[in-house]
Amino acid sequence: MIFHNTQLENGLQIIAELNPHAHSVAIGYFVRTGARDEVMPVSGVSHFLEHMAFKGNEKYSADDVNRIFDEIGANYNASTSEEITLYYGSFLPEYIGTAMELLSTLIYPTLRQDDFDIEKKVILEEIGMYDDLHSFTAYEKVMQAHFQGHPLGQSILGSVQSITDLTSEQMRAYHAKQYMAGNITLAIAGNADWDQILELVHQFCDVWPAGSTDRPTDEAKPTPGAQIITEKPIQQQHIMQLAPAPAAKDPLRLAAELLSVIIGDDSNSRMFWTLVDPGLAESAELGFNEYDGSGTWLTYLCSDPELTQSNLKLIQQIYNEVNTNSITQEELDRAKNKIASRLVLRSERPMGRLSSLGGNWVYRQEYVSVEDDLKLLNGVTLDAIRELLKKYPLGHSTTAAVGPMANVIVD
Repeated sequence: MIFHNTQLENGLQIIAELNPHAHSVAIGYFVRTGARDEVMPVSGVSHFLEHMAFKGNEKYSADDVNRIFDEIGANYNASTSEEITLYYGSFLPEYIGTAMELLSTLIYPTLRQDDFDIEKKVILEEIGMYDDLHSFTAYEKVMQAHFQGHPLGQSILGSVQSITDLTSEQMRAYHAKQYMAGNITLAIAGNADWDQILELVHQFCDVWPAGSTDRPTDEAKPTPGAQIITEKPIQQQHIMQLAPAPAAKDPLRLAAELLSVIIGDDSNSRMFWTLVDPGLAESAELGFNEYDGSGTWLTYLCSDPELTQSNLKLIQQIYNEVNTNSITQEELDRAKNKIASRLVLRSERPMGRLSSLGGNWVYRQEYVSVEDDLKLLNGVTLDAIRELLKKYPLGHSTTAAVGPMANVIVD
């Protein structure tokens, strides 16, 4: 692997992990903008812009963009989170010039009014579709409650009202502010030539406007609370709970990732053997999410409503035991092996490396190779786990419940 990085005069950062033995190349534009960077009148605009990107520009229509991506056999898409909008594709190395031009087109689309009006209907349909997904509703509600008054509590999709009221002028103003070159990182992984990459970047990106926007990253201080949403027609109860956890730049984040696997992975974790394997719950998981300045433990439970209260008590018993007595060396070693395997298997494809490559740079301005990842992972000790639990104990400060139960008791 050969790592390169540089920065254009306008602020665009370019990083590349090149592997001449790979059979493909993956490219991603990581735009440091998402739901947390919006104000309420334009809630959902980042995700809306992701859709509008594929409508093309003066040179390429929406049909052109999708047709040409298909012609070169690319695997391409985009995603929006609370903090990053990502435009990416993977393809054969001989098509890097075409792919770079199309992906660069996505960053500065024309944002035509006709396209805006059509896509607004698509976004509203998408909001309706996700409203029917009860686990998603629980996630939206628990994020809003946990991060009340903090930008991370803002919805990625927005609301029917905010999208209905959004104008194309508001979208263009948001795009002009957030899509400056200094807010963007271009990441490349796989089989490519660095000199060719630079030539293409200068060709397509030199004209992008310079500048960047600030993002407040104060750690959230959640107020404990619960939201109960009663949905009588459904058969299962969905519970989501959040508690503070390490932020993206906190060295304890690796310990948190390991602990989440030990306690709440979807196989061979404490929660799996206590709740899922005996048939007490369909799902019982603990996840760790890191953000700029904040982080969360996310507990998810899906079970028969009649078992919800007893299942929540079992989860809390697990958390109390771990908070008091930590974990065993055997559990830590097993989790290290599990995560190491996932890291290595994912890294064997350029597309699998792209997310890690870009994420590390956007959040921490650092390059971490697979070998570095494995060393950092193996360096996590039981002392680090104990330090983590002292600072960020497992538990819940916020709960959202969706299902037939009119009341959920959270101890």
